[in-house]
Parts: sequence; structure tokens; C-alpha cells
Amino acid sequence: MADTSIDVAYVAQLARLEIDPAQTEKLRRELGDIVSYIAKLDEVDVSGVEPTVHALSRSNVWREDVAKDSFPREKMLANAPETIGGDLIKVPQVLPGEGSN
Repeated sequence: MADTSIDVAYVAQLARLEIDPAQTEKLRRELGDIVSYIAKLDEVDVSGVEPTVHALSRSNVWREDVAKDSFPREKMLANAPETIGGDLIKVPQVLPGEGSN
């Protein structure tokens, strides 16, 4: 079986988490238990099992691509607080130094 000793401080650093030092040993045991449990999968013979994404076979689940009328442009732009030339929605400046062309 693989070594289940976990460096909790290192894992916390990778995850950008602050771990209470009092909880370190408890977390080390719990993470070790999880790794040990997952390691049991190595014992299963899957040599004749075809890899799959889903447990059930699936075919194309997409809906048919049917053309239909789009939402009227005037109605969409009527909801905008401000437009440019009646065709574009004006949004606040995002990057400094941008001009309003």
C-alpha cells in the first residue's frame, strides 16, 4: 500500500488555506484515510472494462439546431442605460486610458 503520510502544511499552502495548527494532526489522519480508501481501487481488476465518461451509455443529448426569429434588437437596446449610435451598448470604462471612440 502507498505511503499515506500527508504534509498538511504543504497541501494547505497549495490550496491557499490557513490551517489551525491544532487541527493539523486530525487533518493528516483524515486525509490519510481518504488516500487509503482510494488506494483500494488499485485492487480492482478492470482489465476488461472499457473506459467511459458516464456510467450509462449516452448518445447525442443536444437539441436540434432550429433557426427561429431572434429577439428584436430595438427591445434589447431599450433596456440598455445608454447606447452608442443606437447600435451598441455603452459600458463603463474598464481599463485606464481607454478613450470613448
